[in-house]
Amino acid sequence: MSTAKHDGKVRGFQFSPWNLLLIVPLLVLVTPLFNMDGPRLFGMPFFYWFQFLMVAVGVLSTWIVYLMTRDKPTGDAPDKLSVEDLDEGDAR
Repeated sequence: MSTAKHDGKVRGFQFSPWNLLLIVPLLVLVTPLFNMDGPRLFGMPFFYWFQFLMVAVGVLSTWIVYLMTRDKPTGDAPDKLSVEDLDEGDAR
């Protein structure tokens, strides 16, 4: 999944268990789970208020995952990458 380069930096996909929290908002895609009229909330059918609730849950989940997985800066100096380090292609 992730690869280590000769300079010791890890590049590529890095798995974190916090990323699994991003599956929760995908429950809104399974419509048969909430395709019903009751219970009503302030006269609004369950189908509608559940979707509004899932928008808030999705935002909250994304925010939590961001806070828990963001990388802390390792130093105060900016990255000094050369053009060769940024080039991903071998064709010239």
